Amino acid sequence: MATQKLYAGAKLRETRQRLGLTQKDFAAKLGVSLPYLNQMENNNRPVSTTVVLALAQEFGFDVTELSTGDAERMVSDMREALADPIFGDNPPPLADLRLTASNAPALARAFLELHSAYRQTHERLASLDEALGRDDSRTQSSPWDEVRDFFHYCDNYVDAVDRAAERFAQPTGAQRTIRDIAVDRLGELGITVTDADTDKLRAFDRANGTLYISSRVAPETRTFQLLLQVALLTQNKLLEATLNFANFQSDAARSIAKIGLANYFAGAALMPYTKFLDAARTTRHDLELLANRFGASIEQVAHRLSTLQRPDAKGVPFFFVRVDQAGTITKRHSATRLQFARFGGACPLWNVHRAFETPGRFLRQLAETPDGVRYISLARDVSKSGGSYGAPVRRFAIALGCEVKHAETLIYADDMDLTNARAFEPIGISCRICERPDCHQRSVPPLERRLSIPPDERGVLPFVVG
Repeated sequence: MATQKLYAGAKLRETRQRLGLTQKDFAAKLGVSLPYLNQMENNNRPVSTTVVLALAQEFGFDVTELSTGDAERMVSDMREALADPIFGDNPPPLADLRLTASNAPALARAFLELHSAYRQTHERLASLDEALGRDDSRTQSSPWDEVRDFFHYCDNYVDAVDRAAERFAQPTGAQRTIRDIAVDRLGELGITVTDADTDKLRAFDRANGTLYISSRVAPETRTFQLLLQVALLTQNKLLEATLNFANFQSDAARSIAKIGLANYFAGAALMPYTKFLDAARTTRHDLELLANRFGASIEQVAHRLSTLQRPDAKGVPFFFVRVDQAGTITKRHSATRLQFARFGGACPLWNVHRAFETPGRFLRQLAETPDGVRYISLARDVSKSGGSYGAPVRRFAIALGCEVKHAETLIYADDMDLTNARAFEPIGISCRICERPDCHQRSVPPLERRLSIPPDERGVLPFVVG
């Protein structure tokens, strides 16, 4: 496979501006000519090896940032949006999408927001949801999608909140658990924590200063809810400042994001960054050991592993996803090149769907995406009891994975044949943008390929992909 050239003009320009350098001064420090730097910043030329080395040596720059970030995510998102039948059968070539994402990211985001608004309006009209006559805010992006994209495009890592949670979790004096620290902090505010036999996970009575935590749920859930309330009460200024920076389109999105940031604080306090990263490396990312050590659930640990993207201390770049029994993605994040579908479900060939069949067990899978990148994926069901007889059970499955080049850091990769190409199952993102012509699980034709319908024969699919 040919090596893909690195076009990172926007990131290069952003770095120069952050350093406060002119193009002339920046070019001199990188050891290239001014015209050459100008061409690289405008993506007319790829970033050379000389420049990559100079960035690392001269500025201590993490060169992996040049090939990660918004661009690949936007390319994946635009490909999926353009798979919508409204755009017809001749989508722009992939090279054009990459140029747009690199050179005009604001335009790419505007396109994605416009398409999202179109889809939601179309769905409301199709379901006779009385959309006509309602105010214009109904045509904006869904608040949930807007918040999901916020975390998606910041690599699921919010530095200020993460560091604040780490400082909060540092014990003082005698060794104390994170629950003790949280209860003491609330006590300083005049708030009493009480266990309650209720189906509400958490209820804060402001009038009498009592925080009720359900006794029906698992201990790790109770601790998490306690920390979430601590975040809302003690970190309000930080959360509001972060929300101001995000500039959400609606009050609903802002409110959802605030709870999301409080959830982030809770997870980061339960599993403080430096301590958790060291433990993850020491245990070779053994989820059960980490869950026991930090008093967290398997899902909480998997989600936290996907957030370890602090610039000066990055962990393994993982993808993390949670799906329901219908295959709908309810949580998604990827610090890898694999990007999940924004609409619909995940590829049916992925092992996350089989996790429901084997409750309480980890499933391992070696997989390869159409771009030739190989991954190791770990899946497990994380169904959640209602806490009492007859209460509904919420059924989910999660998947956590990374590129195979990081496999030696995972205990789950032991005894797997990573050198055997036939051991890697072919998976995709979604059928409309998957390029595999002979997938037996394909639900709809690929948008970018021509089809033929042979009248005298029928294979697994009712059509042949050209």
